Amino acid sequence: MSAKLPATFYYDIISPFAYLYVKQRYRLEDKLDITPVPVLLGGLLRATENIGPAEVTEKRPHTYHFCIWQAERLGIPFRFPERHPFLSVAPQRLLLELNADWQMVERAFDFVWLEGKDPTLSWSEFCAYLGLGANTPKPESPEVKAALVSNTNKAKADGAFGVPALILNQHCFWGLDTIDWTLDYLERPGMFEEAPYAFASTIPNGLR
Repeated sequence: MSAKLPATFYYDIISPFAYLYVKQRYRLEDKLDITPVPVLLGGLLRATENIGPAEVTEKRPHTYHFCIWQAERLGIPFRFPERHPFLSVAPQRLLLELNADWQMVERAFDFVWLEGKDPTLSWSEFCAYLGLGANTPKPESPEVKAALVSNTNKAKADGAFGVPALILNQHCFWGLDTIDWTLDYLERPGMFEEAPYAFASTIPNGLR
């Protein structure tokens, strides 16, 4: 059996699409050794001059309804937290500080998208849900703060412009719907050197 290829998964528990991706990651695990890396979505969006769907009035309900439909279609339990977007800085710092493995990462997502809780409003409950002491403090050390910023900057450098983002062989596969694309790429590792893909990378931007 061939060795698994290393891949990086950039995530923020604020994202419902990242939650749905985490629940589908088993589709890739036979071929990839995926390392989960916490980032701050807001910082990544700002760094890439992007905005989230919740910042567009008309797009927000459309996106939320689509998430509900997609979860139903996939058979994945899904419940929105009591407010969204919420501040994910503290939970993301905590997951980084603990070097959270997949089990803890999934529990963190479940707290938000299965239990329907805002970890910032229910910090003690969130920590207990992760198997930590209910009195666990919110990380405030300069080192952890800087590390989350560093992760976010690295995500941008790797080509990510949102989450969920899987980085594989220096290619960024963004979004839940790119799991199938990733599987096709693994069967065709020269995909991006094929003529249509190579041409698409060189098309001039007519708006600049």
